[in-house]
Amino acid sequence: MGGGPAEGSPSSQKKQEELLILLSRPEPKETTDRIRARFPHLKVTYQTPPSGTIPASTFANTTILCTFNSLPQDPSHDAPHLELVHFFSAGTNHVSNQPIYTSSDVTLTTSSGVHGPQIAEWVVMTALVQSHKYNLLHDLQKQHQWGKEGMSRELNKSRDMVGQRVGVLGYGSIGRQVGRVAKAMGMSVYAYTASAKESKESRRDQGFVVPGTGDVEGAVPEKWFSGLEKEKLHEFLKQDLDWIVVCVPLTKETTHFLGKEEFEILGRKNAMVTNISRGAILDQKALIEALKDGTLRGAALDVTDPEPLPEDSELWGMESVIVTPHISGLGQAYTDRALQILEVNLERREKGEKLINVVNRKRGY
Repeated sequence: MGGGPAEGSPSSQKKQEELLILLSRPEPKETTDRIRARFPHLKVTYQTPPSGTIPASTFANTTILCTFNSLPQDPSHDAPHLELVHFFSAGTNHVSNQPIYTSSDVTLTTSSGVHGPQIAEWVVMTALVQSHKYNLLHDLQKQHQWGKEGMSRELNKSRDMVGQRVGVLGYGSIGRQVGRVAKAMGMSVYAYTASAKESKESRRDQGFVVPGTGDVEGAVPEKWFSGLEKEKLHEFLKQDLDWIVVCVPLTKETTHFLGKEEFEILGRKNAMVTNISRGAILDQKALIEALKDGTLRGAALDVTDPEPLPEDSELWGMESVIVTPHISGLGQAYTDRALQILEVNLERREKGEKLINVVNRKRGY
């Protein structure tokens, strides 16, 4: 009689482990209660990290840590039982100098995959704002004006997406959803990845995918390109791209990956550049010059270098540029989806299966 497994059963003999969630947002009780119910051997603790240095004692009994950047300063001493850190970010460049990254063998996983729908919608939204001259129409609305003489001539320059070619630089979870939506709009999609994807299996998405989104089989792109060498990158950029969407992670190899020479190649089709990854992937000075002289027809930037973008940056005042404060991935579903990835890995961990979204420290993501 009574609840719980019978004494002596395998589940009753699991050691008590502690999952510590350190996040500066209210606890999503529905989600954390679901985790508690699914994994009764886990003691789930949810805390808001204090300002300043986090006491070492915080991590003393932690087996699994879920956080954005609240980490033990001396993992081996402060967190002797720590086996897994799940980050609420898609990348880990913000913690790449932390001891947990450089001086431990603790498994690190990311929330790559949760941003796809939200960021893809931002990408398409800003592209349509540019191509349909929406800022002009928005200004007229604020002025309570129906239109001005000559406005039709300007709007006649609008061009829909059908038949245009988009290059997705970094065909991960975000890039795959961008590709899916772009194809649905009648565009041709060309994909670029750091490593070669020559077989059907290698083109599959092995990470977390929000149901009903993305490109799990890698079937959307008409062509695939790969390689971190400049000649490989240039081969991709020379495909008469009308629009390039930057989704690659920031690493040593991708810092200033696109600069003056690359913008000149893209300028052959007067391409538009969208960046939702990290600002330093673009040489921002070269980007500004390419926009000023008309080499590029426009840019949509959710990330800049540095951040926040200084008030005196020329980017603010350019009519062909949209700047937003690194918000394209924000949304109501973010927290729950990030914890869904953790749930998937908790189940895989119990079964002794390979985890998803594991960080390759050598590769940098």
